[in-house]
Amino acid sequence: MQTRCPNPECAIEFDLSGDDLDKRGHAPGRCPDCGIHATFRSPDAIAIIEREFEKRKAKGQLKGGPERAEDWVPELSVLVEDVRSLWNVGSIFRSSDGAGFQHVFLSGITGSPPRKEIEKVSLGAEQVVSWDYVVNPLQAIVQLKKRGVQIVGLEKSDESVLLSEAIYRNELKRPICLISGNEVSGLSPQVLHHCEIVCHLPMRGMKESLNVAVAYGIAAYMIAQGVHKA
Repeated sequence: MQTRCPNPECAIEFDLSGDDLDKRGHAPGRCPDCGIHATFRSPDAIAIIEREFEKRKAKGQLKGGPERAEDWVPELSVLVEDVRSLWNVGSIFRSSDGAGFQHVFLSGITGSPPRKEIEKVSLGAEQVVSWDYVVNPLQAIVQLKKRGVQIVGLEKSDESVLLSEAIYRNELKRPICLISGNEVSGLSPQVLHHCEIVCHLPMRGMKESLNVAVAYGIAAYMIAQGVHKA
């Protein structure tokens, strides 16, 4: 079956073995053209997201919140990759408003306003924090990097560093876009590839991770308080 490279600067189509797909229609691998490590989607998974994009576009639901200039670069923003729970999305909006994050990028399967589940948790934060929806998170990331925004992944990995230590060592500088990933699989390999630094929160108990919205809220407040302009 055919898949497509998620790298917007490549985007070639190539054959993907159906045996490699998980139950979500995803398969890890490397693009045969640009070489990026990525999670590739099946044609059905790609079609579902693209149909949803067209529906949102037709309804004028690709952006919202306060009006902003086309060349505006938020000092603090978050990109939400493939977060399935609408309640988590609502919580991310509310935490963004509280911590002073000015913009939310929603991508992939992540739901976008207006949805009653989001509104129930956000309590109207989606109306005061601007947001955009993009099919492919790399579309937003590439443009942000061109505008001088530091891309910071929120993920526990062999290469990640404690967020508190990164802040203490002045390794983070505004403007920043913090990336939060899927509730189960976390950040995709292609997004991790574009992160300039990947940070994690300490886990002092039995569990290896926090709920994505809880983790984002903690990290957002730490960054807003501790990270200054470059």
